[in-house]
Amino acid sequence: MGYTITEKILLAHTKAKAVKPGDFITAKVDFCFGNDITAPIAIGEFDRIKAKKVFDKTRIALIPDHFTPAKDMKSANQAKVLHSFARKHDIAHYYEVGRMGIEHVLLPEKGLVLPGNLVVGADSHTCTYGALGCFSTGVGSTDLAFAFVTGECWLKVPETIKFVYHGKPKKWVTGKDLILYTIGRICTDGALYKAMEFSGSAIKNLPMDDRFTMCNMAIEAGAKNGIIEPDETTVSYVKKAIRKNKPGRKSFKLYKSDKDARYAEVIEYDVSKIEPQVSLPHLPSNAKPVNKVKNVLIDQVVIGSCTNGRISDLEAAAKILKGKKVKQSTRLIVIPATQAVYLEAVKRGFAKIFVEAGGVFSTPSCGPCLGGHLGILAEGERCVATTNRNFVGRMGHPKSEVYLASPAVAAASAVRGRVAHPKEVA
Repeated sequence: MGYTITEKILLAHTKAKAVKPGDFITAKVDFCFGNDITAPIAIGEFDRIKAKKVFDKTRIALIPDHFTPAKDMKSANQAKVLHSFARKHDIAHYYEVGRMGIEHVLLPEKGLVLPGNLVVGADSHTCTYGALGCFSTGVGSTDLAFAFVTGECWLKVPETIKFVYHGKPKKWVTGKDLILYTIGRICTDGALYKAMEFSGSAIKNLPMDDRFTMCNMAIEAGAKNGIIEPDETTVSYVKKAIRKNKPGRKSFKLYKSDKDARYAEVIEYDVSKIEPQVSLPHLPSNAKPVNKVKNVLIDQVVIGSCTNGRISDLEAAAKILKGKKVKQSTRLIVIPATQAVYLEAVKRGFAKIFVEAGGVFSTPSCGPCLGGHLGILAEGERCVATTNRNFVGRMGHPKSEVYLASPAVAAASAVRGRVAHPKEVA
């Protein structure tokens, strides 16, 4: 019996001669990281056990991206913990304000997470990097501390569900729509502690940004990781990232699932039948075609986050918004995911389009996604967001509402002042 891509990567990082779903393993880590919420706890544990040094100062990243630029004294102190630890241990990959970006966009952009790697991060959306053909998963802060010291982590080998996407998507249907549709079908525990392996002709034709979006939201189905077999698109992206960034890591390996690999389940979809989606409050699984969501007035639109803050996401929104105005009763907040995305958006004129439409263009930050800052919702307010979660109180007041959607749907909704299909304004 053969192995899935997830099982192959895990086997390559352990001393075991074979693995199977359910096995507990200790695995070597290629890269690990934390942010301004999770890393201070890991650093506290590191200091508590009186560890003298990190396992490898070049394979750790500290990224204060959630509450920076610091919104208050508490967030400033959180960021300071990272800064002090990075200075003390000469951490090569510390990204402060001005160089900082949202971690799950910044690390691939810098060429720091690569195909075949085993990556752990103290953030649940670490599963994003599976788009590159690596095993990446979120861990707790104490697990991150263990990785800081030993360069290892313990894992249970997950079963894999294979998702096969056939056909050609309709206009306006993106990776965000495919993953919202998928979660809507299997629900938020449909892949609990399993690997979600995305495959099929429709995935082969997806650009990297859309692949990142799909793997990013694997955790919203309860998955341990999301993963896509690397191909020419992957290799092209990775080589460009390595060339562009001297700190980038150069060694990577391409893995593919065996033809006789074991799957817990194989689920197939015809993407030509999928419409642009919107997930209604208060679960990502509450997904519906946007044209079936009628007369939902909104107060705010957020375009950004680790899910949809890349340059292609801003481009999709800019195409909708060019020459138009945001509804006077609606706020538009656009947050590029990294400094590189920010500069490219300025260069291409997207920032000007957003501002002239009546929106604001922010410095890179997780910001409102987790109810942090830069767009907190008041009681009773509704927001269409390109983020990944719409739980009760996720973006502010517990009686506010978040509707998840693609950048195109979000931009159209900003113009209409209600949940809207892109074709209404394009």
